[in-house]
Formats: sequence, C-alpha cells, structure tokens
Amino acid sequence: MKAVLASLLLAAGPAAALDVPSGQTVTLQEVLVDTVGSETWIRFRFVVPQIGDENAGADYDTHAADMDHLCAELALPYLREYALTGDVIVISMADQVSEFGVADPEITQYFEAYRPVDNTCMWEGL
Repeated sequence: MKAVLASLLLAAGPAAALDVPSGQTVTLQEVLVDTVGSETWIRFRFVVPQIGDENAGADYDTHAADMDHLCAELALPYLREYALTGDVIVISMADQVSEFGVADPEITQYFEAYRPVDNTCMWEGL
C-alpha cells in the first residue's frame, strides 16, 4: 500500500505533553492528511521517548490503550474542530521525531488504525 502524501499539514499548535492512561510523556508531532487508494487517511503522529523501553513499562501493550485513548479523546475532537472527514484515523507513536515515510531502523514505532464511526474509534487492527 503506497501512501501519497497530500501537501496538507494541519497546524496542531505548539507541542504539549498529553495525558494518556500509561502516564508516559506523549507529544503531538504533526497531523497529516493523505490519500491511500480511494480513502482519506488522517495521521496523528506522536513522539513518546520511552516507547519500546520494557524496563520503563512502555511495551506495545502499554501503548495500545494510549492509542485508543488518543483516537477518542484527541483525534475525533480534532476532526470536528477542523471540519475534517476521513475514512481512516492512524495513530502512530515513535521514540523520536521522524520524517513521514522515511524508514529508520533506529526508531521504534507503533501504529494503529481506526475507522471513525458514530463519533467513536473502531479499531481496524493494522
């Protein structure tokens, strides 16, 4: 699946730490809108410095609940605020700032996809 990045980067405002169930430090890096096939995907990219650090209790299972929370509590309100519609919401987390679409084996990343249905996030299971 090849994503064609639309040249639309929505201002997310100044970076601020967000509250998530795990208590980890989560900062919004950017919001991107792109087209995958015939669908509009809205990507919320977060930086979580301790991601993947099992010694800090930051494994994938820890962050799965955080991604669900971010979809429901940040992504859906964001879509309403900016009058956006999309077929898929992608929540991604990385341990450092990265360029979208550029592979870097030194960066740990987690992704989940959701369908916005009746003002809820329905997990798609990437």
